[in-house]
Amino acid sequence: MKKRVLCAVLSAAMILSMGAIPAMAEGENVINVMLYTNVMSLDTNLATDGDSFEVIADCIDGLMQMDADGAAVNAIAEDVIVSNDGLTYTFKLRQDATWSNGDPVTANDFVFAWQRGAAENLEYGYMFSDIGQIVNAAEVAAGEVDRSELGVKAIDDYTLEVQLLVPVSYFLSLMYFPTFYPINQAFYEGLEEGTYGTGPDSFLSNGAFILSNYIPGSASLDLVKNENYYDADKVALDGIHYQVVGSSDNALTAFKKGELDVVMINGDQVAAAEDDAEISENLNVTGAGYMWYLTFSQTEKNANGALANKNLRLAISNAIDRELIVDEYVMDGSIATYTSVPPQFAASASTGEDFSADQDMFKYVCDYNEDAAAEYFAKACEELGQDSFTFTMIYGNNEGDEVSKVAQELEQEIETVLPDIDIVIQPMTKSERLDKMQNDNYEIALTRWGPDYADPMTYLGMWVTNNANNYGFWSSEEYDAIIADCTTGAYVSDYDARWAALYDAEKLVMEDAVIAPLYTKANANLIASGVEGIDFHPVALNRVYKTTTKG
Repeated sequence: MKKRVLCAVLSAAMILSMGAIPAMAEGENVINVMLYTNVMSLDTNLATDGDSFEVIADCIDGLMQMDADGAAVNAIAEDVIVSNDGLTYTFKLRQDATWSNGDPVTANDFVFAWQRGAAENLEYGYMFSDIGQIVNAAEVAAGEVDRSELGVKAIDDYTLEVQLLVPVSYFLSLMYFPTFYPINQAFYEGLEEGTYGTGPDSFLSNGAFILSNYIPGSASLDLVKNENYYDADKVALDGIHYQVVGSSDNALTAFKKGELDVVMINGDQVAAAEDDAEISENLNVTGAGYMWYLTFSQTEKNANGALANKNLRLAISNAIDRELIVDEYVMDGSIATYTSVPPQFAASASTGEDFSADQDMFKYVCDYNEDAAAEYFAKACEELGQDSFTFTMIYGNNEGDEVSKVAQELEQEIETVLPDIDIVIQPMTKSERLDKMQNDNYEIALTRWGPDYADPMTYLGMWVTNNANNYGFWSSEEYDAIIADCTTGAYVSDYDARWAALYDAEKLVMEDAVIAPLYTKANANLIASGVEGIDFHPVALNRVYKTTTKG
């Protein structure tokens, strides 16, 4: 993976030196926005983080997009026809949408992109199969059938038909997630292999903005308004300048100096902003959706398999004071979390109740409880025939400066409550952390996951046996059976029964301490006076600028 990224960077540099690049937007109608992490790829198959998804979504429309309230509304799709059995979706595409090279956006652009995504089956490949339940997606991913057998086809240039294995109640909400965005096949196939999405000349837009300046991993990138966008009349900004700022202190300083219009702060900087009369009114706290948690490698390859012991994982989880972490170290409105599905993003269609409104339901196995932690640890020592342990905990040092503080606090809390456990914290870049997790080259990792769509399955689907995001390699036949019933089996046509079964699945995750949930992230945003109309969402795309204005 690292080698591929390096090659992409070098290829991008060559491409940028060869062709014309859209002029960078300048003037008062350009907003300057902070990113926490470097954007490594704009390829929808390779992008894995919210910052990258945000930039991609600035530039590309899918079949649907999110309205201000987060609902799925038509974008490239002009009309959607769903069969009575819920198995066939027919999308009628608008005929005035074009790519930035002038080509029309057609049904084949979706067919090509989806077939590619399913066949390559990278981190988000499961969205086509496990989540989207598209016919033959699992078989395409496994290499058992050709990608042409995927249940998606172009009836004509402007009619896309999708066949599902079972009804999927949230299917339309998947359509605004970048995994399901289109790609111009002729353009893609005309590029040097591995260079798509690595620079302005290797990336096409059909959305509100066009990529103007970008090299993978660089500290800044620029977008300009797409004057040929079908909905250009709604786009008031001339452009967006993104700047990576890894420190909350630097973000606050840049905002005060007027260098950035939109920043995220945390920790002491939030209190400083609240106490500053000049900028306190610019502070806006929004739900970010992301849940931070600890994941444990349960394979023999790491820590001699010690973390496969449930009682050891439970001991660690019960040694963590989550309230202290959010109150003293994160300090941006984030909330301590005691469930494996975080609160405030998935509501029941029947009752409207938040799936994770009850944060006490699993505290009997997930709470700050020193006595329980000691009891679990004693059981683990007896079962493992070992009375002391040393574990390395990895975390990203470029994911916000509060992450380093949280890692250090976790080290101290665990070692204090469980003195026979030694935690060695190991900082690295986010991309290195992901690489180690994906290749099972870690023991404990401080990581996060953001909801891709508004259903508990966006979390619970991760812990199915052999799921690409099951970084702990946990496996339970009982769990897999429940999830199967919720996706393809007994509960797919009974919404309330499915909802109840998802709690049964979560109970297994929590009682086995598959993860140790920590907190659900909030974003403490500073937004410059005059900047209005940024849509903030806890699901899929945290920030959308299509209707943003700068007065």
